[in-house]
Amino acid sequence: MAITATTTAKPTRAFLGTGWQFPIRVNAQGGLNYSSGEENIAESIWVILATAQGERQMRPQFGCSMQEFVFASNNPSTFGNVAHLVRKALTEYEPRVDVRDVQVQITPDEPNKVLIRVDYRIRSTNAYHNLVYPFFVQEGPGQ
Repeated sequence: MAITATTTAKPTRAFLGTGWQFPIRVNAQGGLNYSSGEENIAESIWVILATAQGERQMRPQFGCSMQEFVFASNNPSTFGNVAHLVRKALTEYEPRVDVRDVQVQITPDEPNKVLIRVDYRIRSTNAYHNLVYPFFVQEGPGQ
């Protein structure tokens, strides 16, 4: 009976993906810049949150519909609804991550600025990350 030893190569981040860097910019050679790994995932999350549903003609359901709360009251009910929509959009459109927590908080210095903190785990590496996305609420009259 022969005993064989196997070694595993150092894992690379290539399996996390590579895509256009956002915001899209032309580099000095006239081409596009790319991002990969954890940076690509964070940019993907940012794109999902920044895209209103219906904004993309060929994928009208893509994005997060939190923009419907731009004129909502700045209260815990609104924050809960926004957190739910963020979690739903990321679960549907970013399969590389598990959303662990979504917290929505007002900033004391800027009452119309809401910070959305997303804590997520990258499934393939089990690495934990977070991202803070600013969302601006413009309260309407009488609210």
